[in-house]
Amino acid sequence: MAAQQKAKRPNFFKRLGAFFVKSWSELKKVTWPNFKTVLKNTGIVLLVVLFFALIILGADSLFAWLLSLISTKG
Repeated sequence: MAAQQKAKRPNFFKRLGAFFVKSWSELKKVTWPNFKTVLKNTGIVLLVVLFFALIILGADSLFAWLLSLISTKG
C-alpha cells in the first residue's frame, strides 16, 4: 500500500518546481510597504532598542557597583 502511494507522487524536482510557482504567486499578493513606512518603522525599532540597551547598561552598572561595595566590605 505504501509503495503504491509513493509511486503516485511526482518526483522531487516537479514538487519543488510546484512549490516555487505557488510561493511566487503568493508573493505577488503581498502588499509591500513603501520606503517612507519602512524608514519610519526602522527608526522606531532602533530607538526602542537603544532605550532598552541604556536601561540594561544602567542596571548592569548599578549591580556591578553594588557588588564592588559588598566585596570590598568583606
